[in-house]
Parts: sequence; C-alpha cells; structure tokens
Amino acid sequence: MRLANLNGRATLVTDDGLIDVEKASMGAFSSDTDVLVGQLDSLAQWLHDTSPDVTDMTSPAALVRDTGLGPVISQPGQVFAIGLNYRTHALEMGLTLPVKPMVFTKFPSSVAGANATYPIPSAKTDWEAELVVVIGKRGRNVGADEALTYVAGYCVGQDLSDRELQLLGSPAQFSLGKSYENFAPIGPWLTTTDEVADPNSLEITCEVNGVLHQDSNTSDMVFTVRELVAYVSSICEIRPGDIMFTGSPHGVGQGQHPPVFLKPGDVLDTAIEGLGSIRNVGRER
Repeated sequence: MRLANLNGRATLVTDDGLIDVEKASMGAFSSDTDVLVGQLDSLAQWLHDTSPDVTDMTSPAALVRDTGLGPVISQPGQVFAIGLNYRTHALEMGLTLPVKPMVFTKFPSSVAGANATYPIPSAKTDWEAELVVVIGKRGRNVGADEALTYVAGYCVGQDLSDRELQLLGSPAQFSLGKSYENFAPIGPWLTTTDEVADPNSLEITCEVNGVLHQDSNTSDMVFTVRELVAYVSSICEIRPGDIMFTGSPHGVGQGQHPPVFLKPGDVLDTAIEGLGSIRNVGRER
C-alpha cells in the first residue's frame, strides 16, 4: 500500500486513483495518518476485503508534486537520524567508518511534507538524500532478525543541514543544526514493507537544480535497516509513528571540491527506487 497525507486526510494512493480512507470505510478508520500507521495490517485487510471504489482519478505520477501532500507522520514522537552510515560518504568526508551507529535527532518540528520549501539559514546549508524508516509497532530490544516486522514502511527524505550551526563549538550542535523549519521533508507517501523486497537494495539519488549530485544505493549502508532498528531499540523504546533517517550517500555539498552549498531558489529533487520522489525549493529564512 501507499498511504499519503493529502490535505490533512489519510489517502490511499493506487494506480487507478485515490481513496479517502475515512470516507470509504464509513468512519471505521481514521482520517489521521499518524493513527493509521499502527493499524496497517487491519487497513490492508479491509482494502482486500472491500475493494473500495476510487473517488479521485489522480494518478501517483500526477500526485507526487501536489502541494497538498503533508508529512505522512505529522507528529512523530521520536525522530532518529544516523550519521556516516554510507561507506562512500564517510570516505568523501575523510572520516573513518563508525563501529556503532552514530545516532542523533532531528527535532519533530522540522518534519515537513514532500514539496515543502526550506529556509537558507546560513551560507553553508547542505543537502542529504536519505531513506526514511517509519516504525509501526512498539518494542524494546528487538532482534535484527525480526526488526523489519516493527517497520510500517518507508519514505523518501531530505536531511537538510546548516553546517555552520551543526559544527559550531565543541561538542557540535548536530541536532539543532538539522532542525530548522522544514529541514526534514519526507514523502511523497508511506510505502508499506510488503512493497519493498529489500530496503538495502534501493537506488537513491539527489539532483540540485537538475544536476545529479548523489547517485548511490542503500546497499552501501554501513549498518542495515535491520541493524539500525535493533540497535536503537536496545536503548530507546520504539513506537508507532517514530521515524528514522538512515544516513546519506556521498555527493553532499560539503563533500564537493570545493564545497557547494544551497541558495534561495535552489531546487532539490530526491528520489528512491520504488518509493517515489520529493521536491524542495530553497527560500530566504
């Protein structure tokens, strides 16, 4: 299934068109995607049993640039993010690979929809294409072998960063430097796990103003999605609606020679194989 937040309403995105979940189920299911993320098995069974009629003929290809697409999870309880989780990205930054996942947070107020504009808070505003994991089930000390059963699905994400603030002082301000308004756009919808054979075998790209800068595969991750979910759950309880940015491949602005950073008007097109794409345009803060 593909579950979107369209104009504040939970919407199933099918090849034939769109289904408003609450209306089609006559109130059996909520219009709130934050609620539905913990009920996806029941929602899938309802969809299979009832085959509701499509009420909007909009195709996924036409929907993807709709400004009404909000974040699939608008109020995540926890936003985890993983640093240096691609081998080639660590190489371009001149840093050694981590022995354990490097975990920080993007604060929930930074989460935005697929086509949200992003501010430029400094002359060192950077891009990072990322696979975003959405948690669907509560758990602690989850084993790696069962970790994907705790995942509701996946989104395309951008881990935007103000490198000036991020690297200010000692210790650095990772979380603040990555948490300005709309610095965590996700979308265009949640694609459930049954649609993704292997989250660590997906092409991931990012274009800046039509120029391809990031072109990699999630197979380059240092720690797989399974390992990340298991590791984080060994310390924090994971809960339905939590989201996890799983790291960025090589090709970020800071890694260019010389470095290249974002300016107002710059267009980011981020895509992941099978999950769709998001587009974000820079603006003055």
